[in-house]
Amino acid sequence: MKTAVSIPDRVFESAEKLAARMGVSRSQLYATALASLVERHREDLITSRLNEIYGPGGEESSLEREAALLQSRSLPRGRQ
Repeated sequence: MKTAVSIPDRVFESAEKLAARMGVSRSQLYATALASLVERHREDLITSRLNEIYGPGGEESSLEREAALLQSRSLPRGRQ
């Protein structure tokens, strides 16, 4: 998809130099940078949601004593 955006001259010039050093087109550089930014914020959103669930006042994430005991019994013993 084509789109038009406005960016500061300094950022544009730096991006041009980086694209040349990387041997990629300007479009590829911008697409890669934007995809990286979107992914990073997606991970931030997931972390934020988990903190809401398990943070102070949220659900308890630890196993109950009996469940922890059963789980430890189900694990293979180390070889001696």
